[in-house]
Amino acid sequence: MINIKNMAVLLFSLLVPGLTIAQTEVLYNGIHLPEQWPPRYGEPQKAQDMPVPYLRQKPEVISVNVGRQLFVDSFLIAETNLERIIHTPRFYEGNPVLGPDKEWEKTTEGGLYAAPFSDGIWYDEKDQKFKMWYLAGAGVLHKGDNQTFYTGYAESKDGKHWTKPTLDIWDQTNIVDTCNRDAATIWLDKQERDPSKRYKMFNVERRPTDRRWQFVLKYSSDGIHWGEGVAQSGDLYDRSSVFYNPFRDVWALSMRYGTNVSSRSRSYLENKDPEEAVSFAHRIRKGVPDKNIVYWFTPSDKEPRHPEFPEVDPGIYNFDAIAYESVMLGLYSVWQGPENGVCAKLGIQKKNEIFLGYSRDGFHFYRPSFKPFMAVNETDGAWNWGNMQSINGVPLVVGDSLYFYSSGRQKNEIMWDSYTSTGLATLRRDGFVSMHGDKGGYLLTENLSFDGKYLFVNADVKGSLFVEVLDANGNPLEGFTRKECIPVKKTDKTKQLITWKKHQDIALLIGKSIRLKFYLDNADIYAFWISPWQTGESRGYTSGGGPGLSASGIDVPANQ
Repeated sequence: MINIKNMAVLLFSLLVPGLTIAQTEVLYNGIHLPEQWPPRYGEPQKAQDMPVPYLRQKPEVISVNVGRQLFVDSFLIAETNLERIIHTPRFYEGNPVLGPDKEWEKTTEGGLYAAPFSDGIWYDEKDQKFKMWYLAGAGVLHKGDNQTFYTGYAESKDGKHWTKPTLDIWDQTNIVDTCNRDAATIWLDKQERDPSKRYKMFNVERRPTDRRWQFVLKYSSDGIHWGEGVAQSGDLYDRSSVFYNPFRDVWALSMRYGTNVSSRSRSYLENKDPEEAVSFAHRIRKGVPDKNIVYWFTPSDKEPRHPEFPEVDPGIYNFDAIAYESVMLGLYSVWQGPENGVCAKLGIQKKNEIFLGYSRDGFHFYRPSFKPFMAVNETDGAWNWGNMQSINGVPLVVGDSLYFYSSGRQKNEIMWDSYTSTGLATLRRDGFVSMHGDKGGYLLTENLSFDGKYLFVNADVKGSLFVEVLDANGNPLEGFTRKECIPVKKTDKTKQLITWKKHQDIALLIGKSIRLKFYLDNADIYAFWISPWQTGESRGYTSGGGPGLSASGIDVPANQ
Protein backbone atom coordinates (compact mmCIF):
# COMPACT_ATOMS: atom_id res chain seq x y z
CA MET A 1 0.00 0.00 0.00
CA ILE A 2 1.33 3.46 -0.93
CA ASN A 3 1.77 5.81 2.01
CA ILE A 4 0.17 9.08 0.84
CA LYS A 5 2.04 11.18 3.41
CA ASN A 6 5.45 9.83 2.36
CA MET A 7 4.57 10.28 -1.31
CA ALA A 8 3.65 13.93 -0.68
CA VAL A 9 6.96 14.57 1.09
CA LEU A 10 8.85 12.98 -1.80
CA LEU A 11 7.05 15.05 -4.46
CA PHE A 12 7.56 18.25 -2.45
CA SER A 13 11.28 17.59 -2.18
CA LEU A 14 11.53 17.01 -5.96
CA LEU A 15 9.72 20.28 -6.69
CA VAL A 16 11.94 22.32 -4.34
CA PRO A 17 15.62 21.85 -5.32
CA GLY A 18 18.10 21.89 -2.43
CA LEU A 19 15.46 21.12 0.16
CA THR A 20 16.57 18.63 2.82
CA ILE A 21 13.82 16.64 4.50
CA ALA A 22 14.62 15.66 8.09
CA GLN A 23 14.39 11.94 8.55
CA THR A 24 13.34 10.95 12.03
CA GLU A 25 14.44 7.70 13.61
CA VAL A 26 11.86 4.90 13.53
CA LEU A 27 12.20 2.41 16.37
CA TYR A 28 11.79 -1.37 16.38
CA ASN A 29 8.16 -1.03 17.48
CA GLY A 30 7.10 1.60 14.96
CA ILE A 31 7.53 4.66 17.21
CA HIS A 32 8.86 7.73 15.38
CA LEU A 33 11.29 9.76 17.45
CA PRO A 34 11.06 13.54 17.16
CA GLU A 35 13.66 15.37 15.10
CA GLN A 36 15.24 16.78 18.28
CA TRP A 37 16.60 13.88 20.29
CA PRO A 38 16.99 13.54 23.14
CA PRO A 39 14.04 15.89 23.67
CA ARG A 40 14.57 19.07 25.63
CA TYR A 41 11.86 19.88 28.14
CA GLY A 42 11.71 22.96 30.31
CA GLU A 43 12.38 22.27 33.97
CA PRO A 44 9.07 22.22 35.88
CA GLN A 45 8.35 24.28 38.98
CA LYS A 46 6.48 21.48 40.73
CA ALA A 47 6.67 17.71 40.96
CA GLN A 48 5.00 15.98 38.01
CA ASP A 49 4.96 12.83 35.90
CA MET A 50 7.19 12.47 32.89
CA PRO A 51 5.26 12.85 29.60
CA VAL A 52 4.95 9.71 27.46
CA PRO A 53 4.21 10.93 23.90
CA TYR A 54 3.94 7.51 22.24
CA LEU A 55 0.95 6.60 24.44
CA ARG A 56 -0.90 9.70 23.23
CA GLN A 57 0.02 9.23 19.57
CA LYS A 58 0.60 5.58 18.75
CA PRO A 59 2.08 4.24 15.51
CA GLU A 60 -0.48 3.31 12.84
CA VAL A 61 0.95 -0.20 12.94
CA ILE A 62 2.96 -1.63 15.84
CA SER A 63 5.71 -4.09 14.96
CA VAL A 64 5.87 -7.02 17.39
CA ASN A 65 8.92 -8.79 15.96
CA VAL A 66 11.09 -8.08 19.00
CA GLY A 67 10.35 -9.72 22.31
CA ARG A 68 7.44 -10.70 24.45
CA GLN A 69 4.75 -8.04 24.35
CA LEU A 70 3.85 -6.85 27.84
CA PHE A 71 0.67 -5.10 29.00
CA VAL A 72 2.51 -2.69 31.30
CA ASP A 73 0.80 0.29 29.62
CA SER A 74 -1.90 0.96 27.01
CA PHE A 75 0.45 0.91 24.01
CA LEU A 76 -0.75 -2.41 22.57
CA ILE A 77 -4.38 -2.11 23.60
CA ALA A 78 -7.13 -0.66 21.39
CA GLU A 79 -10.09 -1.79 23.48
CA THR A 80 -10.65 -3.96 26.55
CA ASN A 81 -12.90 -4.63 29.52
CA LEU A 82 -10.17 -6.51 31.41
CA GLU A 83 -8.78 -5.45 34.76
CA ARG A 84 -5.09 -4.51 34.92
CA ILE A 85 -3.46 -6.14 37.96
CA ILE A 86 -0.01 -5.02 39.08
CA HIS A 87 2.15 -7.66 40.73
CA THR A 88 5.15 -7.45 43.04
CA PRO A 89 7.86 -10.04 43.73
CA ARG A 90 8.16 -12.25 46.77
CA PHE A 91 11.23 -11.91 48.95
CA TYR A 92 13.34 -15.05 49.34
CA GLU A 93 13.03 -16.62 52.79
CA GLY A 94 16.81 -17.08 53.01
CA ASN A 95 17.61 -13.35 52.69
CA PRO A 96 20.06 -11.80 52.79
CA VAL A 97 21.89 -13.86 50.18
CA LEU A 98 25.08 -11.83 50.71
CA GLY A 99 26.17 -9.88 53.75
CA PRO A 100 29.26 -8.29 55.31
CA ASP A 101 31.17 -11.18 56.86
CA LYS A 102 34.78 -10.23 56.05
CA GLU A 103 37.01 -8.02 58.19
CA TRP A 104 37.93 -5.88 55.17
CA GLU A 105 34.23 -5.04 54.57
CA LYS A 106 34.25 -2.65 57.54
CA THR A 107 34.93 1.07 57.27
CA THR A 108 37.32 2.74 59.71
CA GLU A 109 34.22 3.67 61.72
CA GLY A 110 33.25 0.00 61.90
CA GLY A 111 30.35 0.31 59.44
CA LEU A 112 29.56 -2.95 57.63
CA TYR A 113 29.09 -2.82 53.86
CA ALA A 114 28.58 -5.67 51.38
CA ALA A 115 25.91 -4.81 48.82
CA PRO A 116 25.73 -3.37 45.30
CA PHE A 117 25.28 0.38 44.96
CA SER A 118 23.93 -0.04 41.40
CA ASP A 119 27.07 -2.12 40.53
CA GLY A 120 25.80 -5.31 38.90
CA ILE A 121 24.47 -8.86 39.23
CA TRP A 122 24.61 -10.84 35.98
CA TYR A 123 24.47 -14.39 34.74
CA ASP A 124 27.42 -15.14 32.47
CA GLU A 125 26.24 -17.84 30.07
CA LYS A 126 29.81 -18.45 28.86
CA ASP A 127 31.10 -19.22 32.37
CA GLN A 128 27.72 -20.56 33.59
CA LYS A 129 27.94 -18.49 36.78
CA PHE A 130 25.94 -15.83 38.58
CA LYS A 131 28.31 -12.92 39.22
CA MET A 132 27.99 -9.97 41.59
CA TRP A 133 29.97 -6.77 42.04
CA TYR A 134 29.30 -4.74 45.15
CA LEU A 135 30.33 -1.82 47.32
CA ALA A 136 32.54 -3.08 50.13
CA GLY A 137 33.80 -1.25 53.19
CA ALA A 138 37.55 -0.72 52.96
CA GLY A 139 38.59 0.81 56.26
CA VAL A 140 41.02 -2.00 57.08
CA LEU A 141 42.67 -1.64 53.67
CA HIS A 142 42.51 2.14 53.31
CA LYS A 143 42.71 4.51 56.27
CA GLY A 144 42.52 7.80 54.41
CA ASP A 145 38.81 8.43 55.07
CA ASN A 146 36.29 7.43 57.68
CA GLN A 147 34.09 6.16 54.86
CA THR A 148 36.16 4.50 52.14
CA PHE A 149 34.74 1.94 49.72
CA TYR A 150 36.25 -0.48 47.22
CA THR A 151 34.60 -2.93 44.81
CA GLY A 152 34.09 -6.54 45.88
CA TYR A 153 33.21 -9.59 43.79
CA ALA A 154 31.11 -12.70 44.53
CA GLU A 155 29.78 -15.59 42.48
CA SER A 156 27.11 -18.26 42.68
CA LYS A 157 25.89 -21.41 40.95
CA ASP A 158 22.19 -20.88 41.71
CA GLY A 159 21.77 -17.15 42.46
CA LYS A 160 20.90 -17.90 46.09
CA HIS A 161 24.11 -19.15 47.66
CA TRP A 162 27.08 -16.86 47.08
CA THR A 163 30.80 -17.21 47.73
CA LYS A 164 33.54 -14.59 47.89
CA PRO A 165 36.55 -16.08 46.10
CA THR A 166 40.11 -15.37 47.19
CA LEU A 167 41.69 -13.37 44.36
CA ASP A 168 45.16 -12.13 43.44
CA ILE A 169 44.12 -8.47 43.13
CA TRP A 170 44.46 -7.15 46.66
CA ASP A 171 46.03 -9.05 49.54
CA GLN A 172 44.17 -12.36 49.03
CA THR A 173 40.72 -10.83 49.32
CA ASN A 174 37.77 -10.67 46.92
CA ILE A 175 38.44 -6.97 46.17
CA VAL A 176 38.74 -6.31 42.40
CA ASP A 177 39.09 -2.50 42.32
CA THR A 178 40.64 -0.20 44.93
CA CYS A 179 39.53 3.26 43.82
CA ASN A 180 37.70 5.16 46.55
CA ARG A 181 34.18 5.14 45.12
CA ASP A 182 30.53 6.01 45.51
CA ALA A 183 28.19 4.26 43.10
CA ALA A 184 29.39 2.12 40.21
CA THR A 185 27.92 0.45 37.14
CA ILE A 186 29.37 -2.90 36.07
CA TRP A 187 27.90 -3.96 32.73
CA LEU A 188 28.33 -7.39 31.19
CA ASP A 189 28.16 -6.32 27.55
CA LYS A 190 27.01 -9.43 25.71
CA GLN A 191 26.99 -7.61 22.35
CA GLU A 192 30.62 -6.44 22.66
CA ARG A 193 32.85 -7.88 19.90
CA ASP A 194 36.17 -7.07 21.60
CA PRO A 195 36.73 -9.72 24.33
CA SER A 196 38.92 -7.32 26.33
CA LYS A 197 35.95 -4.92 26.71
CA ARG A 198 33.29 -7.48 27.52
CA TYR A 199 32.96 -6.13 31.06
CA LYS A 200 32.64 -2.39 31.52
CA MET A 201 32.96 -0.50 34.80
CA PHE A 202 31.62 3.03 35.05
CA ASN A 203 33.04 4.00 38.42
CA VAL A 204 31.94 7.09 40.31
CA GLU A 205 35.19 7.69 42.17
CA ARG A 206 36.95 10.57 43.91
CA ARG A 207 39.21 12.66 41.74
CA PRO A 208 42.59 12.83 43.53
CA THR A 209 43.15 16.54 42.82
CA ASP A 210 40.02 17.99 44.43
CA ARG A 211 38.21 14.87 45.75
CA ARG A 212 35.14 15.60 43.63
CA TRP A 213 33.20 12.72 42.13
CA GLN A 214 33.71 11.80 38.50
CA PHE A 215 33.00 8.88 36.16
CA VAL A 216 35.99 6.74 35.17
CA LEU A 217 35.47 4.02 32.56
CA LYS A 218 37.48 0.79 32.76
CA TYR A 219 37.40 -2.47 30.80
CA SER A 220 37.93 -6.11 31.71
CA SER A 221 37.82 -9.44 29.90
CA ASP A 222 36.76 -11.42 32.98
CA GLY A 223 35.22 -8.86 35.36
CA ILE A 224 38.02 -9.46 37.86
CA HIS A 225 41.17 -8.00 36.33
CA TRP A 226 40.45 -4.40 35.35
CA GLY A 227 42.58 -2.13 33.21
CA GLU A 228 43.40 1.49 33.85
CA GLY A 229 40.79 4.12 33.11
CA VAL A 230 40.23 4.86 29.41
CA ALA A 231 37.89 7.83 29.80
CA GLN A 232 36.94 10.27 32.53
CA SER A 233 34.15 12.78 33.05
CA GLY A 234 34.17 16.23 34.53
CA ASP A 235 33.07 16.57 38.12
CA LEU A 236 29.54 15.39 38.85
CA TYR A 237 27.23 14.58 41.71
CA ASP A 238 27.14 11.29 43.58
CA ARG A 239 24.71 8.46 42.85
CA SER A 240 24.98 8.59 39.09
CA SER A 241 24.84 5.47 36.94
CA VAL A 242 24.85 4.13 33.37
CA PHE A 243 22.75 1.78 31.27
CA TYR A 244 22.81 0.40 27.75
CA ASN A 245 19.81 0.68 25.43
CA PRO A 246 20.21 -2.13 22.86
CA PHE A 247 17.11 -1.10 20.92
CA ARG A 248 18.97 2.04 19.76
CA ASP A 249 22.55 0.94 20.50
CA VAL A 250 23.32 3.82 22.84
CA TRP A 251 24.90 4.17 26.28
CA ALA A 252 22.88 6.44 28.54
CA LEU A 253 24.10 8.25 31.64
CA SER A 254 21.56 8.70 34.44
CA MET A 255 22.95 11.55 36.54
CA ARG A 256 21.83 13.22 39.71
CA TYR A 257 20.67 16.73 38.89
CA GLY A 258 19.22 19.57 40.94
CA THR A 259 16.01 21.36 39.95
CA ASN A 260 13.70 23.79 41.73
CA VAL A 261 11.51 20.77 42.47
CA SER A 262 14.19 18.58 44.04
CA SER A 263 17.96 18.29 44.36
CA ARG A 264 17.31 14.62 43.63
CA SER A 265 16.15 14.94 40.02
CA ARG A 266 17.87 13.42 36.95
CA SER A 267 19.67 14.53 33.81
CA TYR A 268 20.38 12.40 30.74
CA LEU A 269 23.17 11.96 28.21
CA GLU A 270 23.47 9.36 25.45
CA ASN A 271 26.15 8.30 22.99
CA LYS A 272 26.87 5.21 20.93
CA ASP A 273 30.47 5.24 22.21
CA PRO A 274 30.75 4.61 25.98
CA GLU A 275 34.07 6.48 26.14
CA GLU A 276 32.56 9.56 24.54
CA ALA A 277 29.50 9.33 26.78
CA VAL A 278 31.72 9.44 29.87
CA SER A 279 33.94 12.18 28.42
CA PHE A 280 30.94 14.48 27.77
CA ALA A 281 29.52 14.13 31.31
CA HIS A 282 29.83 16.92 33.87
CA ARG A 283 27.81 19.11 36.18
CA ILE A 284 25.51 21.52 34.38
CA ARG A 285 25.77 25.22 35.03
CA LYS A 286 22.31 26.70 35.48
CA GLY A 287 21.16 28.88 32.61
CA VAL A 288 23.77 27.57 30.19
CA PRO A 289 22.49 25.01 27.67
CA ASP A 290 24.62 21.91 27.17
CA LYS A 291 25.08 20.25 23.80
CA ASN A 292 24.93 16.69 25.16
CA ILE A 293 23.20 16.71 28.56
CA VAL A 294 19.47 17.40 28.97
CA TYR A 295 17.13 17.71 31.94
CA TRP A 296 15.31 14.38 32.26
CA PHE A 297 12.75 14.19 35.08
CA THR A 298 11.84 15.16 38.63
CA PRO A 299 10.02 13.15 41.26
CA SER A 300 6.34 12.65 40.53
CA ASP A 301 3.67 14.36 42.60
CA LYS A 302 2.37 10.85 43.27
CA GLU A 303 5.48 9.63 45.13
CA PRO A 304 4.59 8.23 48.58
CA ARG A 305 5.70 10.24 51.60
CA HIS A 306 7.35 8.99 54.75
CA PRO A 307 4.55 8.47 57.30
CA GLU A 308 6.78 9.79 60.11
CA PHE A 309 8.14 12.73 58.10
CA PRO A 310 5.28 13.78 55.78
CA GLU A 311 6.75 17.27 55.37
CA VAL A 312 9.74 15.87 53.44
CA ASP A 313 9.37 16.11 49.67
CA PRO A 314 10.38 12.79 48.05
CA GLY A 315 13.28 12.64 45.61
CA ILE A 316 14.73 10.29 43.00
CA TYR A 317 17.77 8.94 44.78
CA ASN A 318 18.81 6.86 41.78
CA PHE A 319 17.51 5.51 38.49
CA ASP A 320 18.81 2.39 36.71
CA ALA A 321 17.43 0.81 33.53
CA ILE A 322 17.81 -2.36 31.45
CA ALA A 323 16.23 -3.97 28.41
CA TYR A 324 13.73 -6.72 29.19
CA GLU A 325 12.03 -8.40 26.23
CA SER A 326 10.42 -5.54 24.23
CA VAL A 327 10.69 -2.70 26.77
CA MET A 328 13.21 -0.80 28.84
CA LEU A 329 12.61 -1.52 32.50
CA GLY A 330 13.33 1.43 34.81
CA LEU A 331 14.19 0.96 38.47
CA TYR A 332 13.64 4.00 40.66
CA SER A 333 15.13 4.28 44.13
CA VAL A 334 12.72 6.80 45.67
CA TRP A 335 13.96 8.69 48.72
CA GLN A 336 11.28 9.60 51.25
CA GLY A 337 13.44 11.05 53.99
CA PRO A 338 14.55 12.03 56.48
CA GLU A 339 17.81 13.89 55.83
CA ASN A 340 21.12 12.42 56.98
CA GLY A 341 21.40 14.60 60.08
CA VAL A 342 18.00 13.49 61.35
CA CYS A 343 18.84 9.85 60.63
CA ALA A 344 22.10 10.12 62.57
CA LYS A 345 20.38 11.77 65.54
CA LEU A 346 17.59 9.17 65.68
CA GLY A 347 19.77 6.19 64.75
CA ILE A 348 17.59 5.18 61.80
CA GLN A 349 18.04 4.55 58.08
CA LYS A 350 16.68 6.87 55.43
CA LYS A 351 13.69 5.40 53.63
CA ASN A 352 14.46 4.46 50.03
CA GLU A 353 12.24 1.98 48.22
CA ILE A 354 12.34 0.60 44.69
CA PHE A 355 9.65 1.41 42.12
CA LEU A 356 9.22 0.44 38.46
CA GLY A 357 8.64 2.24 35.21
CA TYR A 358 8.57 1.11 31.58
CA SER A 359 9.72 2.70 28.35
CA ARG A 360 9.33 1.89 24.67
CA ASP A 361 11.74 4.59 23.43
CA GLY A 362 14.38 4.49 26.22
CA PHE A 363 13.75 8.03 27.42
CA HIS A 364 10.09 8.44 28.39
CA PHE A 365 9.11 6.08 31.22
CA TYR A 366 5.55 5.26 32.22
CA ARG A 367 4.84 4.32 35.84
CA PRO A 368 1.61 2.30 36.21
CA SER A 369 1.85 2.23 40.00
CA PHE A 370 3.29 4.31 42.80
CA LYS A 371 3.31 1.45 45.25
CA PRO A 372 6.79 0.03 45.95
CA PHE A 373 7.92 -2.86 43.79
CA MET A 374 10.35 -3.81 46.56
CA ALA A 375 9.51 -2.24 49.92
CA VAL A 376 11.43 -1.77 53.15
CA ASN A 377 10.63 -3.87 56.21
CA GLU A 378 10.81 -1.73 59.33
CA THR A 379 11.05 -4.54 61.85
CA ASP A 380 14.06 -5.10 64.10
CA GLY A 381 16.65 -7.35 62.49
CA ALA A 382 15.32 -7.02 58.95
CA TRP A 383 18.07 -6.89 56.31
CA ASN A 384 16.09 -4.22 54.44
CA TRP A 385 14.93 -2.00 57.29
CA GLY A 386 15.78 1.01 55.11
CA ASN A 387 17.76 2.53 52.23
CA MET A 388 17.04 -0.02 49.52
CA GLN A 389 18.95 0.51 46.27
CA SER A 390 18.49 -0.88 42.77
CA ILE A 391 21.09 -3.06 41.07
CA ASN A 392 22.19 -3.26 37.42
CA GLY A 393 21.60 -6.50 35.50
CA VAL A 394 18.33 -7.41 37.15
CA PRO A 395 16.09 -9.11 36.47
CA LEU A 396 17.78 -12.39 35.72
CA VAL A 397 15.71 -15.05 33.97
CA VAL A 398 15.76 -18.35 35.85
CA GLY A 399 13.33 -20.84 34.32
CA ASP A 400 9.80 -19.50 34.75
CA SER A 401 10.95 -16.91 37.31
CA LEU A 402 12.62 -13.53 37.31
CA TYR A 403 15.28 -12.90 39.95
CA PHE A 404 15.35 -9.37 41.31
CA TYR A 405 18.09 -8.30 43.71
CA SER A 406 18.33 -5.18 45.80
CA SER A 407 20.50 -3.83 48.55
CA GLY A 408 19.14 -2.91 51.95
CA ARG A 409 20.43 -1.56 55.26
CA GLN A 410 19.77 -3.04 58.65
CA LYS A 411 18.97 -0.85 61.61
CA ASN A 412 22.02 -1.05 63.85
CA GLU A 413 23.93 0.68 66.65
CA ILE A 414 27.37 0.67 65.03
CA MET A 415 26.68 3.48 62.54
CA TRP A 416 23.25 4.54 61.35
CA ASP A 417 24.11 4.51 57.64
CA SER A 418 25.70 1.07 57.47
CA TYR A 419 25.15 -2.67 57.67
CA THR A 420 24.28 -3.19 54.04
CA SER A 421 23.46 -6.57 52.57
CA THR A 422 21.89 -8.00 49.43
CA GLY A 423 18.51 -9.67 49.09
CA LEU A 424 16.64 -11.64 46.43
CA ALA A 425 13.02 -11.41 45.33
CA THR A 426 11.30 -13.58 42.70
CA LEU A 427 8.53 -12.87 40.23
CA ARG A 428 6.80 -14.86 37.52
CA ARG A 429 8.45 -14.44 34.13
CA ASP A 430 6.78 -11.41 32.46
CA GLY A 431 4.85 -11.13 35.71
CA PHE A 432 4.83 -7.35 36.17
CA VAL A 433 1.25 -6.81 35.01
CA SER A 434 -1.58 -9.16 34.08
CA MET A 435 -4.86 -8.42 32.36
CA HIS A 436 -7.59 -10.30 34.20
CA GLY A 437 -10.92 -11.29 32.75
CA ASP A 438 -13.95 -12.99 34.19
CA LYS A 439 -16.86 -14.21 32.05
CA GLY A 440 -17.10 -12.11 28.88
CA GLY A 441 -13.63 -10.60 29.21
CA TYR A 442 -11.82 -9.47 26.07
CA LEU A 443 -8.84 -7.46 24.85
CA LEU A 444 -8.42 -6.13 21.31
CA THR A 445 -4.95 -5.05 20.20
CA GLU A 446 -3.96 -2.19 17.95
CA ASN A 447 -2.91 -2.99 14.38
CA LEU A 448 0.16 -5.24 14.46
CA SER A 449 2.80 -6.35 11.98
CA PHE A 450 5.05 -9.40 12.38
CA ASP A 451 7.41 -11.74 10.60
CA GLY A 452 7.25 -14.78 12.90
CA LYS A 453 5.09 -17.89 12.63
CA TYR A 454 3.97 -19.11 16.05
CA LEU A 455 1.73 -17.22 18.46
CA PHE A 456 2.46 -17.72 22.15
CA VAL A 457 0.91 -16.40 25.34
CA ASN A 458 2.00 -16.27 28.97
CA ALA A 459 -1.22 -16.91 30.84
CA ASP A 460 -2.77 -18.36 33.98
CA VAL A 461 -6.04 -19.86 32.79
CA LYS A 462 -8.40 -21.23 35.40
CA GLY A 463 -11.32 -21.12 32.99
CA SER A 464 -10.65 -20.61 29.28
CA LEU A 465 -8.76 -18.44 26.80
CA PHE A 466 -9.44 -18.07 23.05
CA VAL A 467 -7.60 -15.96 20.47
CA GLU A 468 -9.09 -14.55 17.29
CA VAL A 469 -7.18 -12.91 14.45
CA LEU A 470 -8.80 -9.94 12.70
CA ASP A 471 -7.84 -7.82 9.71
CA ALA A 472 -6.96 -4.13 10.06
CA ASN A 473 -10.65 -3.22 9.78
CA GLY A 474 -11.68 -5.52 12.61
CA ASN A 475 -13.09 -8.38 10.55
CA PRO A 476 -12.32 -11.93 11.80
CA LEU A 477 -10.14 -13.85 9.37
CA GLU A 478 -11.40 -17.19 8.11
CA GLY A 479 -9.59 -20.06 9.75
CA PHE A 480 -8.52 -17.86 12.69
CA THR A 481 -11.87 -17.08 14.33
CA ARG A 482 -12.75 -17.61 17.95
CA LYS A 483 -14.83 -20.67 17.08
CA GLU A 484 -11.89 -22.22 15.22
CA CYS A 485 -9.35 -21.55 18.00
CA ILE A 486 -8.24 -24.52 20.09
CA PRO A 487 -9.07 -23.18 23.57
CA VAL A 488 -6.58 -22.99 26.40
CA LYS A 489 -8.26 -24.41 29.50
CA LYS A 490 -7.13 -24.80 33.11
CA THR A 491 -3.49 -24.21 32.25
CA ASP A 492 -0.86 -22.04 33.91
CA LYS A 493 2.17 -21.62 31.62
CA THR A 494 4.67 -18.88 30.88
CA LYS A 495 4.91 -20.21 27.28
CA GLN A 496 1.71 -21.56 25.70
CA LEU A 497 1.33 -22.09 21.93
CA ILE A 498 -1.97 -20.92 20.39
CA THR A 499 -3.39 -22.94 17.46
CA TRP A 500 -6.57 -23.20 15.43
CA LYS A 501 -8.38 -26.25 14.01
CA LYS A 502 -6.89 -25.81 10.54
CA HIS A 503 -3.78 -23.80 11.42
CA GLN A 504 -0.89 -24.62 13.74
CA ASP A 505 0.66 -21.24 13.07
CA ILE A 506 -0.06 -17.82 11.56
CA ALA A 507 2.59 -17.90 8.82
CA LEU A 508 -0.10 -17.21 6.19
CA LEU A 509 -0.59 -13.75 7.69
CA ILE A 510 3.05 -12.55 7.58
CA GLY A 511 3.26 -9.12 5.97
CA LYS A 512 -0.37 -8.26 6.72
CA SER A 513 -1.64 -5.77 9.27
CA ILE A 514 -3.70 -7.70 11.81
CA ARG A 515 -5.32 -7.38 15.19
CA LEU A 516 -5.50 -9.99 17.94
CA LYS A 517 -8.55 -10.37 20.11
CA PHE A 518 -8.15 -12.32 23.35
CA TYR A 519 -11.24 -13.76 25.04
CA LEU A 520 -10.76 -14.54 28.74
CA ASP A 521 -13.03 -16.37 31.16
CA ASN A 522 -11.49 -16.49 34.64
CA ALA A 523 -7.98 -16.03 33.29
CA ASP A 524 -4.95 -13.72 33.42
CA ILE A 525 -2.76 -12.93 30.44
CA TYR A 526 0.72 -11.48 31.03
CA ALA A 527 2.19 -11.34 27.54
CA PHE A 528 1.95 -12.53 23.95
CA TRP A 529 4.55 -12.81 21.19
CA ILE A 530 5.07 -14.26 17.71
CA SER A 531 8.14 -16.45 17.34
CA PRO A 532 9.95 -17.79 14.25
CA TRP A 533 10.51 -21.02 16.19
CA GLN A 534 8.08 -23.59 17.50
CA THR A 535 10.22 -23.67 20.65
CA GLY A 536 8.97 -20.14 21.37
CA GLU A 537 12.04 -17.95 21.70
CA SER A 538 10.93 -14.31 21.51
CA ARG A 539 13.97 -12.47 20.06
CA GLY A 540 13.62 -10.09 22.99
CA TYR A 541 16.32 -9.05 25.45
CA THR A 542 16.97 -11.22 28.47
CA SER A 543 18.26 -8.51 30.83
CA GLY A 544 20.88 -9.99 33.11
CA GLY A 545 20.65 -13.40 31.43
CA GLY A 546 20.08 -16.78 32.98
CA PRO A 547 20.87 -20.51 32.85
CA GLY A 548 20.19 -22.12 29.47
CA LEU A 549 19.75 -18.81 27.64
CA SER A 550 21.73 -17.57 24.66
CA ALA A 551 25.04 -15.88 25.50
CA SER A 552 24.03 -13.10 23.09
CA GLY A 553 21.65 -11.61 25.66
CA ILE A 554 18.80 -12.11 23.19
CA ASP A 555 16.13 -14.82 23.48
CA VAL A 556 17.05 -17.02 20.53
CA PRO A 557 17.79 -20.76 20.53
CA ALA A 558 20.90 -21.20 22.66
CA ASN A 559 22.74 -23.05 19.86
CA GLN A 560 22.39 -20.15 17.41
